[in-house]
Amino acid sequence: MSSRPAVRQLGRLSEIAQVAAKHGFGYLFDSRRRNGFGRRQQEAETDEVEGSTRGQRLRAMLDELGPTFVKFGQLLSTRPDVIPPDIVFELRNLQDKVTPFSSDEAKEVIEDELGLTVDQLFVEFDSEPIAAASIGQVHRAVLPNGRDVVVKVQRPDAPRQIEADLELMYQAARLTRDRVKSLSFVDSIALVDEFARSIRQELDYRAEARNAEQFHKNFAGNPRVTIPRVYWQYSRSRVLTLDYVRGTKLRDVALDAYTLDERRMLATTMTEAWMTMIFRHGFFHADPHPSNVLVLDRADRIGLIDFGMAGKLTDEDLSKATRLFIDVVNENIEAIPRDLAGLGVRFPKEKEEEFVVELRDMFYRYYGAALSEIDPIQIIGEVFGLIFKLQLELPTRFVLLDRAIATLGSVGLEIDPKFNVFEVAKPYARELLLERFTPRRMAMRARQQGTDYARILLEMPYQLHDTLEQVRDGQVEIGFRHEGLEELFTRLDHIFNRLVIAIVVASGLIGSAIIGIFVNNGPQLFGLHFLSVIGFVLSGILGAWLVWGVIRSGRL
Repeated sequence: MSSRPAVRQLGRLSEIAQVAAKHGFGYLFDSRRRNGFGRRQQEAETDEVEGSTRGQRLRAMLDELGPTFVKFGQLLSTRPDVIPPDIVFELRNLQDKVTPFSSDEAKEVIEDELGLTVDQLFVEFDSEPIAAASIGQVHRAVLPNGRDVVVKVQRPDAPRQIEADLELMYQAARLTRDRVKSLSFVDSIALVDEFARSIRQELDYRAEARNAEQFHKNFAGNPRVTIPRVYWQYSRSRVLTLDYVRGTKLRDVALDAYTLDERRMLATTMTEAWMTMIFRHGFFHADPHPSNVLVLDRADRIGLIDFGMAGKLTDEDLSKATRLFIDVVNENIEAIPRDLAGLGVRFPKEKEEEFVVELRDMFYRYYGAALSEIDPIQIIGEVFGLIFKLQLELPTRFVLLDRAIATLGSVGLEIDPKFNVFEVAKPYARELLLERFTPRRMAMRARQQGTDYARILLEMPYQLHDTLEQVRDGQVEIGFRHEGLEELFTRLDHIFNRLVIAIVVASGLIGSAIIGIFVNNGPQLFGLHFLSVIGFVLSGILGAWLVWGVIRSGRL
């Protein structure tokens, strides 16, 4: 067996260690440091939530380590429930700055995937890519029917490099779990598992194509939002062909060229697009980054690109979110933990009271204020700061939703300093609230619930039969958890010990008395048989010890 892969992995691990040391994380690789962050942790505690030295160094380290680690940093930025807020703030600034690969390699991938030469597939194909990212790059082209398209091509060695880096990430996760005690509540291996699923899905461009097609259908006929069409006959797992949307990336737009009204219109158009996705479609673009939003011919017309990350909300999710909304409006703070639990938020039962107290404190800081007076980014930051503090667990779909809304809010503020994402979301939430309680929707919900209950009743006899069979076959084990019984057992142990001693004392006294009365032969002491005297003395000592123990216990 060749040792070359192991040697290559060792070389990569050495490179990671050197880059980590360069950015101040070399202590993670020091076997003599068993307790994690040490001085670095103390340093972070003095930083503000809006950013920190350790967050900046971590971001720079991931950026230098390359595409896979940049993607991992982007994933961590979406997990404020397990990553400290100061680090999340910095990781959200991560950008892919990747050198493009050669056009010859791109053409080779296209030809391998589509089975024809580039000249046979396209009338024109620009060798110079218009964008390069961690997994692939984008070229402009023209189809035989004259349609302008963009062709997204995967890097030739992306799967191999990603799998190699994933293996190293699992090693790093195990290292963090064993050595960084201050992060013991973070399931580092589960984080890598989540990232591995995400990035492996991104390696199959057909998943992104399905997302793009769904968005295209949802916004069909919408004059303000343009979604590119997917050309399936020119798309495979490593090649994706979409309509070319003419526009300027939001990050490249000269905002000074727009009037204040136009800037407000642009921010509103963006937010309304996402509110429509969230509240009406239940399927939303999870990364509204300025690089993924195109400004078209007018400020009120936008185009969306990069559909690799999308979130889904079911009708039940929206119904439960509505219930949460109602409890917030009615100041029913005690019900909020139950509402959040219904949405999949997990927290230890013993922390529920603390959670309610923290929520009530946060609620009354903002309740009664006009939406225009509330900074949504600050609220979201506080909410997830609380989630991190209490070590709550969030479903991924709601973490993606938080990221989308937080990104929208920050982008909107960059476009218009007076912009407030809540003001735009308010009518959508009100409409959702009204829709949930129309007679038609309530009748549909009652019918669905009636069907569910009927199915449960029909299945119950079979479930009872299965349970009784398991009991008959001895497959059912009953376990119980007790609290406070140790003290009871200790007291019973003391009681029985004292009872035994008392019996021994009584037996000694009775036996000694019998010997003293009926035995006349043998040595005498104080007019009694010496065995009788010894029995009385020992019984007296044990009796005195028993009385003293009872007096000391305070139970005389």
